[in-house]
Amino acid sequence: MEQTKMSEYNNYIAEKEKIDRYVNEGYRITDVSEDLSGALLTLMDKRGKSETLRIGNADARKYFSVLLLQQ
Repeated sequence: MEQTKMSEYNNYIAEKEKIDRYVNEGYRITDVSEDLSGALLTLMDKRGKSETLRIGNADARKYFSVLLLQQ
């Protein structure tokens, strides 16, 4: 059970770092699609370059929701 908690935490940290990397590079979240596997984020930078991220961890989905409201 403890290993599962740590694994979920590690998944959260990995997904949060991916989101943060794009946000720090000037990307903004432009679209969110939810499905049974989690969320598909579309991010776009100021030049119009688009990137897509799959976010499966529930805590990471909460995290990007807060970022979305702040932007």
